[in-house]
Amino acid sequence: MIKVILFDFWGTLVENGVWSPIKQVKNILNIKVVFPEYVVRMERAMMTSKFPELKEAFYQICTEFKAECTPEQMEALVGLWNASWMLAQPYPETEEVLSKLKKKYKLVLVSNTDCFSEEKVLEKFNLKKYFDHIFLSYKIGLIKTDKSFFETVLSTLNAFPEDCVMVGDSLQSDVMAANQVGVKAVLVDPRNTRDYHPKITSLTELEGALSKL
Repeated sequence: MIKVILFDFWGTLVENGVWSPIKQVKNILNIKVVFPEYVVRMERAMMTSKFPELKEAFYQICTEFKAECTPEQMEALVGLWNASWMLAQPYPETEEVLSKLKKKYKLVLVSNTDCFSEEKVLEKFNLKKYFDHIFLSYKIGLIKTDKSFFETVLSTLNAFPEDCVMVGDSLQSDVMAANQVGVKAVLVDPRNTRDYHPKITSLTELEGALSKL
């Protein structure tokens, strides 16, 4: 029986203010690595530590990929990242769905994120009130694809894998990451383009999907 819903943040509850900022970082720095590998390495570099300023986080990415970064590229990176969180918006259905589900389930936020953006968005839209616990990669020192991330979550919640379900828009960082510790997952696929079951195209479908697990 599902007691706990683990929610991803970006692309699941909240829409980035700019198109795919992580992909844009790859393009700006001209990083020639296949995307699935790039995402894991990029997020480990940027999202498992607290940096004094955003530039330092991007220098860490450059170090990870041995990428050169001109002052113009750095300016573009910083501008992109700030625009992404400053223009971010919860999806229209997010608050209604969270409010309804909170009456029946424990809601937990699990997110790969840096120390500059997500918490500002949570505060701006008063979203923290919906979650019993919040686990952010930069505070834990792990990203979700690290098995220890979800093991830490389960241990802290004192929950069994079968008590939980993960809801997120990434097959790699949400679905597969949760599955490796025995947690079932529901994929959020607004464009309905990916071959996975169970999946939903909107959070409004989540309660129905949960009833079938």
